[in-house]
Amino acid sequence: MELQIAVAKINKYATSESGDTLEVVERPNGGLSVVLADGQTSGRGAKAVSQMVVRKVIGLLAEGVRDGAAARAASDALFTDKQGKVICTLNIASLDLHSRTVVLTRNNPSPLYICRDEQVDRIDSESIPLGTSRDVRPLITELPIEPGLTIVIHTDGLTHAGERRGQPMDVGETIRSVLEDQDPGPQLLADSLLAQALSLDDNRPADDISVVVFKFSPRDGDSVRRMTVRLPIERSSES
Repeated sequence: MELQIAVAKINKYATSESGDTLEVVERPNGGLSVVLADGQTSGRGAKAVSQMVVRKVIGLLAEGVRDGAAARAASDALFTDKQGKVICTLNIASLDLHSRTVVLTRNNPSPLYICRDEQVDRIDSESIPLGTSRDVRPLITELPIEPGLTIVIHTDGLTHAGERRGQPMDVGETIRSVLEDQDPGPQLLADSLLAQALSLDDNRPADDISVVVFKFSPRDGDSVRRMTVRLPIERSSES
């Protein structure tokens, strides 16, 4: 079996910097974590907050600290630094090779989606962002890994797409539609969700949007770990 991870993200329209920060970190026992944070509002200030949170979390994860404890420590650090005036959402998705589970840690009111074949389950239990008070606890979901398991995590820019024209995005229905039409790879699913959000926002996203897709599949090939990143580079205003 193998895990494939895909990301699709875009800045809020007319902003030069996304307030969402995403990092991937290898764990001490061979596992892997993806950390996604969304700073309050957007732009440079939000980016500084989300980067602070992500750096705190990945530093602790790399030392072997459990995901929930890392999330609580990041929340306490943000609360102390900003005196409760700034919040940040956080998702951690971790593959634990020892227990053969995926651990989903959430301080994010936006739901996450767990898909098996064409069944799509929405996990939307109430969750509190980081920085609101001391000792904020995350919601943790642990799932056994199996071929066909797909997990979709996103920031709230995806949920709010289309609200300006009274047609908010139905993320779960969009996932079902893509899964019914084909057996998509994780990148196709992430791209399809982002494309639908951009369509609803007339290609002028009202907020930063980040989508992360985990997909477990039968392994077909060698034991090499691989990563590919695509980063569009805009033309300079001077050129």
